[in-house]
Amino acid sequence: MNVIAAADLNRKIVRLYYQNPDFDYHASNPNNEHWKAITRIFGYLLKTKNLGLHYGRFPAILEGYTDASWISNVGDHKSTTGWVFTLTGGAISWKSKKQICITLSTMESEFVALASASQEVEWLSDLLLEVPLAKENGLKVFIHRDSQTTLARAFSEVYNGKSRHIGLRHSFVRKLIKDGIISLTYTNEL
Repeated sequence: MNVIAAADLNRKIVRLYYQNPDFDYHASNPNNEHWKAITRIFGYLLKTKNLGLHYGRFPAILEGYTDASWISNVGDHKSTTGWVFTLTGGAISWKSKKQICITLSTMESEFVALASASQEVEWLSDLLLEVPLAKENGLKVFIHRDSQTTLARAFSEVYNGKSRHIGLRHSFVRKLIKDGIISLTYTNEL
């Protein structure tokens, strides 16, 4: 490894460390594999330095998009949840993670994703209460879904109770709908 390049790289890594402490673990004992990875990262950052999240559409509307992939990992039969929330057109919160429970159908995995996104809505709503802009327009959050079956289940007041883990999530989502905290809409663009 070139000593001058390594010193320059170390200076950049220290700067990144102060912006994101997760870099500390790999910065403490770098090897050749780390050198290759970090040069790819800096190449990516250089190519995308003019790109970013843009906020500016008014009125300030908080929107969410959520989806699930049923049994995305055949080894453990767990599905994947994903969601993103935008405010004035720019992303403010997003997540993609493996679901902790095993679901028995696509609709169940979609409902687990919807409940997870709805939990984030509660947190975001509390956060946005501190922002004067959000107080002016209210805090109803529009969550867009690509599953009409999941939407029908969410709006249904009847739950057959076959799966307890889904029943709890159904009650949670129904309460947020009833309280006017979330509004669910169908989209085929996910």
